[in-house]
Amino acid sequence: MDERRKEEICHRLTMTNREKITLTGVEDVGSFDDDRIIIYTVEGMLTVKGADFRINRLNVEDGELEIEGEVDSIEYSDGHKKEKSSIFGKIFK
Repeated sequence: MDERRKEEICHRLTMTNREKITLTGVEDVGSFDDDRIIIYTVEGMLTVKGADFRINRLNVEDGELEIEGEVDSIEYSDGHKKEKSSIFGKIFK
């Protein structure tokens, strides 16, 4: 996704009955399993925790994601970029 396109995309999170989440402004899905999803958005990293997650729709080109399952928590982390997991990056932070 180029820089101009990123600026045009807004991030929106809509949750219905703690069972369905619809997101816009999605850049990538970092990891996914039944009880946790890590999502990179234009507004930072988003972690969704719960149970029985299913990704119903993912369109990274348009920045859209739809998830269903039991949502226990939604947490944003600081920063807008993917974190580097190198040991040197952690030491010299």
